[in-house]
Amino acid sequence: MSLNPIIARVTDRIIERSRPTRRRYLDLMAEQKERGINRPSLSCGNFAHGFAGAGPDQEAIRDLKGPNIAIVTAYNDMLSAHAPYGRYPDQMKIFAREVGATAQVAGGVPAMCDGVTQGQAGMDLSLFSRDVIAMSTAVALSHGMFEAVALLGICDKIVPGLLIGALRFGHLPMLLVPGGPMPSGLSNKEKQRIRQLYAEGKVGKDELLNAEAASYHSSGTCTFYGTANSNQMMMELMGLHIPNAAFVNPGTPLRQALTRAAVHRLADLGRSSERPLATVVDEKAIVNAMIGLLATGGSTNHTIHLPAMARAAGIYIDWEDFEELSSAVPLIARVYPNGSKDVNDFQQAGGMAFVTYALLREGLLHADTVTAGADVMDAWIGNPELHGDELVWKPAEESGDIDILRPASDPFQSDGGLKLLRGNLGRGVIKTSAVDPERHFIEAPARCFSDQNQVLDAFKAGELTGDVVVVVRFQGPRANGMPELHKLVPTLGVLQDRGQKVALVTDGRMSGASGKVPAAIHVSPEALPDGPLARVRDGDVIRVDARTGVLEAVGIDLSPRSPANSPPPPVGTGRELFALMRQADEAERGASAILAAMETEQA
Repeated sequence: MSLNPIIARVTDRIIERSRPTRRRYLDLMAEQKERGINRPSLSCGNFAHGFAGAGPDQEAIRDLKGPNIAIVTAYNDMLSAHAPYGRYPDQMKIFAREVGATAQVAGGVPAMCDGVTQGQAGMDLSLFSRDVIAMSTAVALSHGMFEAVALLGICDKIVPGLLIGALRFGHLPMLLVPGGPMPSGLSNKEKQRIRQLYAEGKVGKDELLNAEAASYHSSGTCTFYGTANSNQMMMELMGLHIPNAAFVNPGTPLRQALTRAAVHRLADLGRSSERPLATVVDEKAIVNAMIGLLATGGSTNHTIHLPAMARAAGIYIDWEDFEELSSAVPLIARVYPNGSKDVNDFQQAGGMAFVTYALLREGLLHADTVTAGADVMDAWIGNPELHGDELVWKPAEESGDIDILRPASDPFQSDGGLKLLRGNLGRGVIKTSAVDPERHFIEAPARCFSDQNQVLDAFKAGELTGDVVVVVRFQGPRANGMPELHKLVPTLGVLQDRGQKVALVTDGRMSGASGKVPAAIHVSPEALPDGPLARVRDGDVIRVDARTGVLEAVGIDLSPRSPANSPPPPVGTGRELFALMRQADEAERGASAILAAMETEQA
């Protein structure tokens, strides 16, 4: 099947737009490979330090007997998704020895859980943690001791941060090694019902905690299709996993076999120096990730993360690229919060193997990309199974459940459900795939807030009684780190269920788990210091129109108004340590301080 012409056009535009910066990046990686730091070039003192703690692998590392694999791990046992990584390094060292290679833990990166910090002060560190992870990855790989890299990370900012940092060492081959989702617990529909009852004061905290604990109940990634699982989907379509390793549960023989396969593959790539990360993460791979995000109804957080990851490879994408691709890419998956079933159900129905097959069959993916986890993109149309000790991949050419997965020729909707909004309030994005089409147009008076807790207080006081566009501003990266405002979802859902027309407009983020309430998010320029949102007043009529792509204060000239007073910079919970990070650029460019500073220095 020939490639869809819209996808071809967008890809060509990205290639042309990125030509000078991509060339500079590839030249740098070529120089790193030719003259960068590596084991043979280290002085004896440097080198001895590098293998002194390697125990039984000392001699093999010293004598260059085989490739040495760096393990960069986001392990901690507070974060359920990353708890399974605790035993991975010891296992991976054994797997490496099986094929004449070695492995060392090069370094660790922080991994915070947005589920824990949601609505709390710590959420202000969340987006900035991505830059910290990127820098930590660079520190880990700076020793020059390695011929290949295994990146151990799954969740929201962790995978983007790992990849941004790793791309500065893109002359090396790399794979991400997933841990898998926890088994399903309390149904998502029931969890949502209890949350809304709690928001209305109809159940108490004990009942809410019992429901949450029954949902998030063991090691593994959360089972809803939020940012973490969207990360895994994208890494599959970029060819950076062993094929379809993403959604196999932790603690199973199959999970361990896939980790073993990843180590063996990295040993092969490290020995041959083939398929380095810089070659794998090219314009076509980035477009494939964007297509997967749209086709599966993935997290809107990646309209920030994907531009940042692409920039780290010298590639520039914008929200117009997302919107144009969305017009060509049908929605073929409905996974909670876009549907009633979770990622375990998605995997049982065919998972990423079916998604890849369905998109390739209709010419909706680049099939000619350079992939790391296998030799060709076609390898991703099968799901792994363990037959004795042997891994085999079974083709998934039919959906096992059409309520979750459908072929691209018979989708849930004809587009990817992501729109770019423009108007006198700036530019933002809206995810429509989980929103009833009757709510794709909202026009109502504004109520303005500078903090999500102010919204909750107004709700409890009975002030949000009519149709309303809730404007939550001063939530951008420069103001307070661009926290997710997922805490508002149950409350706004209650208003909507009462029959009110409701929308959210914010320069902050919504969780990848956001759903049925229309939300214009990532609005840029942000309110601080004087973006248009800072000039909106209570009672201004705001139009959020996902049909025509409009975001505006209706019939109002905002320019003569003075901006509202912004809250002071946040302090406490370590937030003052991140003042430099609040020099981040706009959301559409990735909301990154380190990438903005890097480009300024290189200009």
